[in-house]
Amino acid sequence: MLGLTASQILTRLITLVIAFTVHEFSHAWVATRLGDETPRLSGRLTLNPLAHLDPLGSLLLVVAGFGWAKPVPVNPYAVRSRTPAGMMLVSAAGPFSNLLLAILAALPLRAGLVTGFGTSSALIPSLGGFLLEFIYINLILLFFNMIPLSPLDGEKVVSYLLPPNLQAGFERLRPYGPMILFGLFFLGSFLSFDVLGKLVSGPALRVLSLLIS
Repeated sequence: MLGLTASQILTRLITLVIAFTVHEFSHAWVATRLGDETPRLSGRLTLNPLAHLDPLGSLLLVVAGFGWAKPVPVNPYAVRSRTPAGMMLVSAAGPFSNLLLAILAALPLRAGLVTGFGTSSALIPSLGGFLLEFIYINLILLFFNMIPLSPLDGEKVVSYLLPPNLQAGFERLRPYGPMILFGLFFLGSFLSFDVLGKLVSGPALRVLSLLIS
C-alpha cells in the first residue's frame, strides 16, 4: 500500500486495532460512568475491536497514518444531568486514552529496555520499531482528534472551555466542521500548504521525542 513494507502494514494494523478500540471504549466507559446507558445498550462498552472499527477509517490509518473508528452513540442530556462538563469529559476520554497508550509504550524505550528501531525481518518489525510507530500513531490520533472542529472530540472540549460569550459563535461553525477538515486535507495534499501537518504530525513528533529521549 503506497510503498509501505509488510512490517509497516502489520505494525499499523495491530496499532489501529488497539488504539481505536481503546479510544472508543474510553468514550463509552466515561459516558456510562456519567449515567448514560446508550453505549452499553449499543454494544460499545466492550474491548472487542469488531464493535468499534470503521472500514474506511481503518484503511486510511494504515495508508495515511491517521483515520477514525465508528463514533460511540451518547445521549448528551443523560451525561449533562450528572455534570455540565459531561460531554467534554466523554469527548476528552478518547484522545486522553491515546496519550496514555503512547506513554505506556514509551516506558521500555525510555528506560533502555528496548533498543533498535529497524525490522527483525521483511515481514516482522523489531520490538523497538513497533513501539516507535505505535507511539507515533497514538499521538497522531491524539492531536488529530483534538482539532476543534466537528465531528472531532476537540470541538466539544473547546466549546466547553470557551467563555459563554464565545460559545454561541463557536457552535455556529459546527455544521461546517467536516467541510473545513476536508479543505485542510486538500490544502495539504494538493497545494503544499499542510495545515494539518502543523497541527498534528509536528506536535506528535515533538511529544514523541520528549517521551523517548
